[in-house]
Amino acid sequence: MLLYLVLIFCVRLMGKRQIGEMEPLEFVVTMLLANLAAIPMQDGAIPLYSGLVPILTILGGELVLSGLILKSVALRRFLCGRPVILIDNGKLDRAALRRTRLSLDELTGQLREKDVLDIATVQYAILETNGHLSVFPYPAEKPAAAKEAGIRPKPQSLPVTIISDGYVSRENLRRAGKDEAWLHRILSQHGAAPRDTLFLTVDGQDRVFFLGKDGNP
Repeated sequence: MLLYLVLIFCVRLMGKRQIGEMEPLEFVVTMLLANLAAIPMQDGAIPLYSGLVPILTILGGELVLSGLILKSVALRRFLCGRPVILIDNGKLDRAALRRTRLSLDELTGQLREKDVLDIATVQYAILETNGHLSVFPYPAEKPAAAKEAGIRPKPQSLPVTIISDGYVSRENLRRAGKDEAWLHRILSQHGAAPRDTLFLTVDGQDRVFFLGKDGNP
């Protein structure tokens, strides 16, 4: 259990990208941490510190390298690589595909994940250092923005969660500029109490979304 908590602490300390979009260096560190933690877990005869010491050592090394990478472009390129342009101004770079060991089927598959069916509509496609593909269609192929279409869009703001699964967040209530009287009024309108509420949010335009635990708004 202690090793489990230490691993969670290490991953949290290394940042959110460690969980989602990992660079090669981060992927290697994650694999090493998992393997080091597995050794004392599998063999009860191995002392717990035999796993903790190397885990914390690797964590320290990763944090030092992360700091150096931020300051050194050369080191960042050596450890993390650099983005590769696969489609440059509409032209497919086959040499870049060979360098990255990416087949045409894999490329078109990643384009489909970006809702692109016709490769001819792509002006630039860049393989990022974390393995994700950034796709930029020709301007004529992009959906028109509201400004370009002459449409005046409605203002929007981030909804703030007031109640989640019966729990009232007093912090979010203050953040939304509301008070207990407002919350009581909203719940009364829906004939519900906090414990009966699955989800309640409010945005900057005072638009309220209510969902009861019975699944009814």
